[in-house]
Amino acid sequence: MKIVVCIKQVPGTMLVDIDPETGVLKRSGISAKMNPYDLYALETALILGQQTGAHVTALTMGPPQAQAIIKEAYMMGADDGVLLCDTRFAGSDVLATSYALSGAISVIGGVDMIICGKQTTDGDTAQVGPAIAEHLKIPHVTWVKKIEDCSDSGIVVEQNMEDSFEVVRMPYPCLISVEKDIYTPRLPSYLNYKKTLNREITVLTLADLLDQDEDNYGLAGSPTQVERVFSPQPNDDQTIWDCASVDGAALLYDLLTAEKFV
Repeated sequence: MKIVVCIKQVPGTMLVDIDPETGVLKRSGISAKMNPYDLYALETALILGQQTGAHVTALTMGPPQAQAIIKEAYMMGADDGVLLCDTRFAGSDVLATSYALSGAISVIGGVDMIICGKQTTDGDTAQVGPAIAEHLKIPHVTWVKKIEDCSDSGIVVEQNMEDSFEVVRMPYPCLISVEKDIYTPRLPSYLNYKKTLNREITVLTLADLLDQDEDNYGLAGSPTQVERVFSPQPNDDQTIWDCASVDGAALLYDLLTAEKFV
């Protein structure tokens, strides 16, 4: 059995500049980390790997420095890693990102299950996982909160439908997007760090994919374009009341009345 877990490197700070022309985050020169939601996807893949003997591959798309999260995945127990890296992928929206990742998964080949985190903390769309499945024409389930069973023929999962739960069985190949806290992510192991220190990371570019039409990737292949993105202006105006000497409730009521909230 072969599992691919999709992970992403995201900014490790809220202080990120935005390119005024493209609306894309300027990622160079800022601290970065693995997307927190992807830690749950990685842990799910590792547990299923331990239970079934599956081979776990960590896949990410990004600049060369994104190799850092592949190495982190190695320290947690992933068997190998693939970095999809090409300047022509820059500025990809959900459609272009998922198309590129689905192309990389096809190159990896023989994949039984793809596991994604619920969403990312930078894009926050929660659509890349399902879009990958649609490109690959395989079944998928989102909001997975529990793995009921995983056999040689398929997987049974419990899906969180907010007001109810649904149990779904899917044959392989398939894709699941897991909820936060499905499992508690393990810490990176120092022993794994020593063991995987020189483990190679496979780097794929556009030239390695079956579809090499540049118009299907990056900004050119992204039908959704950001018109304007800006950082909110900080508002430090504040009024402090000493409610030990005045009637705070009356002051608050007068303020809310004046502002027409009540």
